[in-house]
Amino acid sequence: MVIIGFITILMIHEGGHLVAAKAFGMKATKYFLGFGPTLWSFQCGETEYGIKAIPAGGYVRIIGMNPMEEVPPEDADRTYMAKPFWQKSVVVMAGIGTHFVLAFILLWVANVIIGAPDPDRPQLEIAHVVMETDDGSPTAAVLANIQAGDQVLAVDGVPVSTWTELTSILRTHLNQPILLDVQRDGDRLQLSTTLTSRIDPETGEELGFLGVSPKVGKSRDNPILGIGRAAGDVALFTRQSAEGIWQFVTNFGNFIGAVFGDDEVLDEVRPVSVIGIAQFGAASERAGLNFTLELIAYISIFVGLVNAIPLYPFDGGHFAVALYEKVTKRQPDVRKLIPLGAVVLFLLVLVGVMGIYFDIVRPLDLG
Repeated sequence: MVIIGFITILMIHEGGHLVAAKAFGMKATKYFLGFGPTLWSFQCGETEYGIKAIPAGGYVRIIGMNPMEEVPPEDADRTYMAKPFWQKSVVVMAGIGTHFVLAFILLWVANVIIGAPDPDRPQLEIAHVVMETDDGSPTAAVLANIQAGDQVLAVDGVPVSTWTELTSILRTHLNQPILLDVQRDGDRLQLSTTLTSRIDPETGEELGFLGVSPKVGKSRDNPILGIGRAAGDVALFTRQSAEGIWQFVTNFGNFIGAVFGDDEVLDEVRPVSVIGIAQFGAASERAGLNFTLELIAYISIFVGLVNAIPLYPFDGGHFAVALYEKVTKRQPDVRKLIPLGAVVLFLLVLVGVMGIYFDIVRPLDLG
């Protein structure tokens, strides 16, 4: 789901450029996800929409955005360069803005509609079965064939209505046989097993141990109060993303060293490829939809901030050029920026390759 979310982020980003450009009468001839050979496309009006072979971003082609491009005379007044500074700024920054709007919506949905797991509201439904005890032997839950999704109804014939009641009984039956009544897929089953024991880390007391954890209820924000929380989370993720980008830049030389074995820096910060994103995605889905949406929101903000860097070929670089034109009343020689853009692209590719290398050689430890 995270990979799908990442692709959606890219599509919405480019959609922001496209909608803003069309709103100001600029001619946009292409809207594509990815780069390289075209896999599929269709024409709608004056714009071609499609998918390229390499899903490493996307682009919208607005005529006149490249000053070296030859523009037909009939389209001269519809070019990017022909528009006033404020319109060019909106078009360039619209893509970045979508990242923060999307993150806000995702966080509001996660907190208000989906809800966050509340450990203080355990239910009698089993969420997870512990496979082994501390000495490596199967837990009592495994021996009883208890499965995730089972709902405990009674212990030794005594009905239980809360998780607290269940654990109170289990704690006192260490190393004793018990009979559990559970409901599975609408059927009532009786499962027998013998509890093991485990030391309570807080009290040091030896207690009965079954080897299960409960499904927990969810807490949801008030829709109005959720607006403030989502805005606060956007601000928090923005600060964390900015700090991450800064750490990445200042540790770039260390990443090169990590490729040759000095990998201490990877404990603090590291590049992540699509492989790592997929690993994050799998872990987030196990944690629940709420966490998955939060992760996608964080990725959206991080990518938005990267695009705001005032260097070609980022959107921030295009805005910097437009601002230079506005302040100096002169058009810069964009040809001089091409080498800088090539260096930035090379570094992006290098980061991507390092991310793949680290994700394969030293996979993320997601617990």
